[in-house]
Amino acid sequence: MSKTSKAIKSENKKVATKTRASGANDVDTYLAAVSEPARSTLKKVRSVIRSAVPAEATERISYGIPAFRYNGFLVGYAAFAKHCSFFPGSGSLLQDFTKQLKGVEVSTGTIRFPLDKPLPVALLKKLVKIRVEKNRAKKTR
Repeated sequence: MSKTSKAIKSENKKVATKTRASGANDVDTYLAAVSEPARSTLKKVRSVIRSAVPAEATERISYGIPAFRYNGFLVGYAAFAKHCSFFPGSGSLLQDFTKQLKGVEVSTGTIRFPLDKPLPVALLKKLVKIRVEKNRAKKTR
C-alpha cells in the first residue's frame, strides 16, 4: 500500500471515529434531557444494544430518537410521557416473539414498556442480533 493510500485510509478512520463520537454525543444529550426513571431505563437499554452490535455500528439521533445504524437503520429507542419504546426496525420480527413479549404493549414495529423497567436483557440482545444479521445480509447482496 502506498504512503498516500495509508494516509487516506488513516484520515477516513479519523472521520468515521469523529462521526461515531458526535452521534453518541447527540444521544448523550438526548438522554440527559430525559427525566428519571426513564433515563436510567434507556441507559440500560443502550448498554445492552451496544453489547450486541458490531463495532462498525454507529449511534445517532434519527427521527428525533436515539438509534443505531449498521448498513441502514438497525434499532431505536425512546422515552415518552408514560412509557419507553424500543423500535426493532421490523414489524415482522415481533411476530416471532409473541410469547416473550407477553405483558408488554406491542404494535407494528414498536415495543412499549414501563418507564422504570427495561426489557429483559436476553430478549433485547436477541432482537438486536437478529436485526444485525438481517442488515448484514443486505450488505452482501
